[in-house]
This record gives sequence, structure tokens and C-alpha cells, in this order.
Amino acid sequence: MTLEVSPSVIDYNARIDADAEAFFGAAGRYLKPEDVAMLRRAFVVSREAHEGQTRKSGEPYITHPLAVATLLVEWRLDAQGLSAALLHDTLEDTGVTKPTLIGEFGKTIADLVDGLSKLERLEYETKEAAQAENFRKMVLAMARDIRVILVKLADRLHNMRTLDAMREDKRKRIALETLEIYAPIANRIGLNKIYRELQDLAFKHLHPHRYHVLSKAVRAARGNRREVVSKILRALSQKLVECNIEAMIKGREKNLYSIYKKMQEKHLSFSEVLDIYGFRVIVNDVPSCYLAMGALHSLYKPIPGKFKDYIAIPKGNGYQSLHTTLFGPYGTPVEMQIRTREMNGVAEVGVASHWMYKSGDGSLDEAKQRTHQWLQNILDIQAESDDAIEFLEHIKIDLFPDEVYVFTPKGKIMVLPQGATPVDFAYAVHTDVGHRCIAARVNHMLVPLRTVLRNGDTIEIITATQTKPNPSWLNFVVSGRARSSIRNYLKGLQKTEATQLGERLLKQALAALSSPPLALSDALRAAYLQAHGGGGAFADVLNDIGVGRLLPVVAARRLIELAGERLGEAVRVGPVTIRGNESGAVHLSSCCHPIPGDEIVGVMTKGQGLVIHRSNCANVRKVDAEKLLEVTWEAQKERMFGVNVSVVARNERGSLAEIAAAISNASANIESVDTQDTHSGDGYIHIHFRLLVEGLQHLEQVLAAVSQVPFVQRVERR
Repeated sequence: MTLEVSPSVIDYNARIDADAEAFFGAAGRYLKPEDVAMLRRAFVVSREAHEGQTRKSGEPYITHPLAVATLLVEWRLDAQGLSAALLHDTLEDTGVTKPTLIGEFGKTIADLVDGLSKLERLEYETKEAAQAENFRKMVLAMARDIRVILVKLADRLHNMRTLDAMREDKRKRIALETLEIYAPIANRIGLNKIYRELQDLAFKHLHPHRYHVLSKAVRAARGNRREVVSKILRALSQKLVECNIEAMIKGREKNLYSIYKKMQEKHLSFSEVLDIYGFRVIVNDVPSCYLAMGALHSLYKPIPGKFKDYIAIPKGNGYQSLHTTLFGPYGTPVEMQIRTREMNGVAEVGVASHWMYKSGDGSLDEAKQRTHQWLQNILDIQAESDDAIEFLEHIKIDLFPDEVYVFTPKGKIMVLPQGATPVDFAYAVHTDVGHRCIAARVNHMLVPLRTVLRNGDTIEIITATQTKPNPSWLNFVVSGRARSSIRNYLKGLQKTEATQLGERLLKQALAALSSPPLALSDALRAAYLQAHGGGGAFADVLNDIGVGRLLPVVAARRLIELAGERLGEAVRVGPVTIRGNESGAVHLSSCCHPIPGDEIVGVMTKGQGLVIHRSNCANVRKVDAEKLLEVTWEAQKERMFGVNVSVVARNERGSLAEIAAAISNASANIESVDTQDTHSGDGYIHIHFRLLVEGLQHLEQVLAAVSQVPFVQRVERR
């Protein structure tokens, strides 16, 4: 019997074999023969595992992992990283298991592949939660081994290059994810070339019409400006030769997305964007960088404020270069980057330069250290984030490319996101410093904590042992580390207070239901947990009571049943005492503003805990009786409570001042005031005060004092 094979299959197989041999040849130029042999084994395993699978374009699936590994050869990635690239989809899309990979290639490669594999989506309620959890898994694997993200970025780059075969909605979703997450990660770890290409490919699929119009305009401008570019190149070369500086000069065109963003942000048309071209001067050593800059400044005048020294103060991703912008011929601004060959390598492939250059260059070691510090920061954020969506939100904040460089009092440079404040700086130093921050000095002057820091500022943080994070800080901090640390602390504080309230409520319910009150022994707590699934800790039960998810009487009855006691029919739970300054699990309602002296009732509200209302509040009448708790005020110690007061007075000069004086003389504080004309033409106005008083008796004294003011017609509590 003769087996007929489709010509297209033969063509694909021949092409795959040729591409594979080209890959092995390129890898063999820097890897040992035994490493190349391992790559051949990995390729065979991947090819067999993906047998019969095709991409959306119709190509055999093996073309994708082979293309990803080929991209990574350009960075001279090691044999383990390249093997993981060839195998990166086997755990997710085929029957290959992790133990199989461990047995065949070892634990390191298996862990790399596992870090690149998505989690099972069936475990999550929404697609967003699944995507966020997959991202968290990948980032944590990246923090353990940087090769994970190198393979992932090569994977994403090849997917973006071949995205045309996808449905439009999927193309846009993947492009947006690339622009928001993967391109910034590439920038953050110094993969500048990949960063620019990912941006342009995402731009192409998100805004195809704008992309094509702009690319056409750039091609046209390329021809129109060729003479200017050639003239600048000749002038630069001649000047550097005159100054005996050996250098290589490259002209570079800005990528389309950066031109598009500039047009958007500065509201420019394309014809107004003059600096779409830049030049890169690559010299032999650091002193030559500064000599070249001086030579170029003598050729064309520098534009003030456009010089940046990233050699003395490198970017957070290890990038080093001198940046300056010059007035070129015909008034055209010319952007210049001056750097050494090693710096140029780091600028193009960032942390991947560790595999490309083995010279032991100090700048490469520093780039690795900065990347390691950023990855450690990610681990700290992960430890403080309860769920994957929140973690992803913090990481997105931390991926902003713009940075500000500030100094500690001892002169150490710290890199923070643009818009950072002293609170961001405090948390960058240490979480405890952030938690205990009360004030800051910037350049030796006391400033508000919301002050935006600028390049070159020296910051000193003032701390106190008894202070704690303020929730209002979340309105102005910009770093992911600060946001996650503050949120985590406040959640812990609220949980602690809810647990304490839950314990009080449970003990009071037990006291009312059993005589003598049933003691909460460890054995009884364990029995309760066992009867309700056996998981968690009893503190979680108390927390559920404190936040209103579980009624204390229900928990108390169950505990007494487990203890073997009988319940009486008539049960009355004693009142819960309220201080009024609880912040986590007890809240004074904003509808009726109860104050000490008012008759009050507690409403157990899911997610909020115990909400205190006045007994005659209209909202209380709508609540089921089983959710109401009898509460009473605890004796107060110099605590003020907010209350709303409405005054109707004649609209005459000095009336408001005299009413305010009466309030002040009655020892109450005015928190806010608002006046409203009645529009009745009778010459009266309504004045609404928000006052701070000690309690009901104090309020009555204030109302009596205000009613004595001659201008006042009526005063009442709102």
C-alpha cells in the first residue's frame, strides 16, 4: 500500500526541519555540544507533543515554540532557558506532565515551563480573575528566575507578530494587554528594542486606521527629511573626527507609537512633530561620552533643560546614556544619545545582556542588581495583596516608565515613579518607616506628606512609634508598594477590630443563654470548627460575627448545643456597650448621626459590622428584628461627636457671626456651615451647621444658646 502525503505537509515539514537546523546552528555558536544535544531532545519532545495541533494561521503548532526559541538565541540565552522556550506550551496544551519533564530534563527546566503555563480557568468565577491569577503566577515565577519573563516576552512578541489570524475582538484584547502589561515589563527590565516593537504592534491592532495613516506619513517624511538627516550626520562625523573621538554614529527613527503618544499628549499634528529622528553616538569609554557631548554642544546649541545624565544616575532598569537635545539645521530639534558599546548592549536587551556579555562589566552587574531589587519589590507587594486582581492593579501602577531620582539624607539615590510623594519614599525605604511616618523634610524644609517630589530632592522622613497609616494617603500615593502596604495594614486593622467586636458580642450572647456563662475553651472552639467543615481558625468565626456575616445568638446556641447544655425558652441578650470611636467594625450611621444620650439600637450589616442608629431612625423600621441588637453608650472621655443643626434666621448683617459666637460660647465646634436663601421674599435664610458636641445634653445647651440670639426664628437638630 502506498501512503500519500499532502505536498503542503511536506513543505511545512521541510521548512520546520530547516528552521530547526538554523536554530541549532545559531545556538551551537555559543553553547557546548551537550547543550545543543539537550535542545534537540527538547525539540523532539515538543514536536511530538504538539503533533496534529495547528495555529489559527493553519501552520503546525511547533512553528511557534521554535520561533520563540530562535528569538531568544539572539540574546544568547542559556540551554535551560532555550529548552523551556521549546517546551513552554507542552504542560498547558498537551498531555505532557510536569513529572515527565522533570524526569527528562530536570527540575529547573520543568519549573521554568510550569511558570509559563496558565492555571486551570475552571477554578475562577470570572475571566478577569483567571487572567489576573495567571499573571500573578507568571510574575512570581519571574521573581524566582528571570528567564521566565524573557521566554514569556519572546512568546508574546511572536504572538503579536502573527496576530492577524485571530478574531478582531481577541486581537484587541491581546493588544491592550500587551500595551498595559507586557510592553511596560519589557521596558522595566531594559528590553528596549522589544518594548518599542510590542508598542507598535499593539498600536497597529488597537487603532489600525491611525497606524496606517501615521506610518504612511512617516514614510513620506523620511524622503522629505533625508537631506537634513544626511547633513546632520556629516556634520556630527566631521566634528568628532576633529576632536579625535573615535565613535560610531547611528541615525534612528522614533517608533510610531511614541510619535502617536506625543501627538496626543501635546495636541500636535504630524507636521508639528519635528523630532521624529534622533542620533546615537557610541564611543569606547565613559570619558569619551562626556568629551563627545562637549564637542556636539560646540557644533549645535543645546536646548536648555533637555540634558539628562543617566550615566552618573542610571535608570531603574540599569539603562545608562547621556541625553541632550540640540538646535539642528533649519531649527530642527535633534535628539542625541551618547553611550559606550556596553551601555548600548544593556539599552537594547537589558537584563538579557547578562547572557550576551561575560566581561564582568560593572554596569551589567548594576543592571542585574536593580532588576533583582524590582523583583524583590514585586514579592513584597504579592505578600501584601489578598487577591490576584488587586495584585495586578498594584503591579500596573509600578510599571510606569517615568521615574524621579531622589536622595536619602546620607546621599543614597532612590528611584521612584513620577508623581511620588514623601509617603512613597518612606515605604520604599522600609514598610515600617512608611507605617510610622508622620512628617517629612524635603531639602531640609518641612512639607506636607502629599508634596510631589522632584529630581534631585533630598528627603528625610520623621516617624513616631505610636502612629499608623492614614487611609487618606491612598488618595495621593503612586507607587504599587506604598498602596499595597497601606491597604494591607488597614485591612488587618479592620479585621482585628471586627474580631474583637465579634468576641464581645459572642460572650454577651453566651452570658444571656447559659448560666453560669459558658466558657469558650479550646476544645469547644475546635468542636465548633469541626462541626462547620473543620477548616480555618476560630478567629475567623469571631470576625464573621463582627462584620455581620454571622449572628452572635446563632453561634452561641450552636456552641451551647455542642457543650451539651439545654437552652431556656426566654432569652434576653444584654446590651452591647459602644464607645463611638471604633473605626473598624462599629460605625455611627450617617443617616441619623447618633450621639451619647440618644436612645440607640445596633443593626448587624453584612460587610460593615455593627451600625449604630438612633432608635427613632426611619431606616431602623425597615430592618428585620433578628438583625437588631440592644446597645448602650459607654461613659465618654472627652470625645466629640458630629451632629447636624438647622437654623432659620433673619438675613441681616452680622446674623451669622452672632450665631457662630453663641455656638462657640457653648463650647461646641463648627465643622462646616452652609447658607441657603428661602427665596420666599420674607427676609429669612436657612443656615445648616455641622457641629461637634460631647453628647445629647451638650447639644441641648447649644440649641438653647442659639435660640437666644435675636436674629433666630427657629433652631432644631436635623
